[in-house]
Amino acid sequence: MNHRASSFPAETSRRWYRERWPWLLIAGPFAVVVASLASAWIAMASDDGVVAQDYYKQGLLINRKLAQEAPAADRSPAASIRVAGDHRIRVRLRDIGGTPAHLLLTIVRPGEELEARRVQLALEDNGEWIAVMPEVSPGRWIVALESETWRLPVTVAAGPFSQLELGGAGGPSAAR
Repeated sequence: MNHRASSFPAETSRRWYRERWPWLLIAGPFAVVVASLASAWIAMASDDGVVAQDYYKQGLLINRKLAQEAPAADRSPAASIRVAGDHRIRVRLRDIGGTPAHLLLTIVRPGEELEARRVQLALEDNGEWIAVMPEVSPGRWIVALESETWRLPVTVAAGPFSQLELGGAGGPSAAR
């Protein structure tokens, strides 16, 4: 039996764990199990919590603000804001129904509520409200005018502006 064909060892079957294909088939589900365990650990370790702890109070505050704006919407109040060359703001109110005790003009960039510029306006004898406008750079500005009992709808203006109409039944406000 010294034949050439018989000198090669007989082909023996290898154990399954010595083959490459079973391990490739097991690797996919094993990776999914590891990823799900890691996700579960992250979910347990970090608590997102409630977005706002006082969400109910915030909802009530929103309802109060809407109630203040609703009577103003019935009467169609309006305001004309003019800015002179010396940075003086002149506000003339229309269809408000009474003179408010104070007026507050808020100018803020979208998304930057913490850096809002608030100006308290003073009433003159001729019925105009006057204040000095803070320095505003060119760009988009959100302008709001409010008193202790009402608030005109917020207007977005591309500043710097010389005249601005807030509220009223004349449609959307425009900055010039």
